Amino acid sequence: MQQRVKMAAPCGRMASRSVVQFLCTFSRTTTGKLGFRQFSSSSVCRMALKTKTVSESACPSPYSLSAAVYLQRLPVLSADCTAIEQDFRDLMLQIELEKSLLSDHELRLREDAERMRRKQSEDYDSDEEDTSMDQDIVLAQDLEDSWEQKFRSFQPVPRVIDDVDKDLTSVQRCLMDSLVLLAEQKVGDQKLWLLPQTQWQVGETLRQTAERALASLPVGLKATFLGNAPCGVYKYKLPKPLRTESSLGTKVFFFKAILSDSGPSVPTNSGLLWLKKSELHSFLKPAYMMKVEPVILDL
Repeated sequence: MQQRVKMAAPCGRMASRSVVQFLCTFSRTTTGKLGFRQFSSSSVCRMALKTKTVSESACPSPYSLSAAVYLQRLPVLSADCTAIEQDFRDLMLQIELEKSLLSDHELRLREDAERMRRKQSEDYDSDEEDTSMDQDIVLAQDLEDSWEQKFRSFQPVPRVIDDVDKDLTSVQRCLMDSLVLLAEQKVGDQKLWLLPQTQWQVGETLRQTAERALASLPVGLKATFLGNAPCGVYKYKLPKPLRTESSLGTKVFFFKAILSDSGPSVPTNSGLLWLKKSELHSFLKPAYMMKVEPVILDL
């Protein structure tokens, strides 16, 4: 019992020491032998004071958060072939034609031609032929004539419509190119063309903010978002007269989305534009364009 009391006495003395005294004792014994960094009471106090100062001085960021939608309409029509693409296409069609087998209609036409040749010969015996075959020959020829007539009356829709392509508010313009949606928004006392964006609200994710920005447009657009994480960020400062210590600017996070349903036609005064990649430079500021351009899908 006496031995247990003697062993517990050092433990009681160590428990009564402060953390600083314990670290100083640890630095004089074990750390000196192992080569660890030595702590002193002054350095530990400075670290504790610094941590307390940082925690007390923590304040909200002066930049507000927003989310923007990079909404892209994919090409509707295939682009025109280049010269080398056209040559390769013709070559593949020729190879496919040479290796292909005759269709049932082509075989029937060949049999009909052979039958007509035998009828015109001098040694033709009508008893050897089935009388119903005469009707088949006429039907085959009539079928080809009807196909030819339908082909001649077919009028394809023009690939390029000048009036529609010049209308920057129409989602049906430039069907062979990808289009990006821009919205006219007010930043300070200025109106700028930007990707559709809105300010983040407490309790929602940035993707939900981007979805709300799309839903707030004057037309009903349905889109498929490509992921939950942003694909880019742009930070800008407010005009100097509008800056305060708690509000210097905005951080905008970009989210990719593909248009799935264009909805009703957009009125001309809706403040929305559908632009090609080559047309964005005329509407976006250079610094903003540098952040948007890498996000564009070249499809």
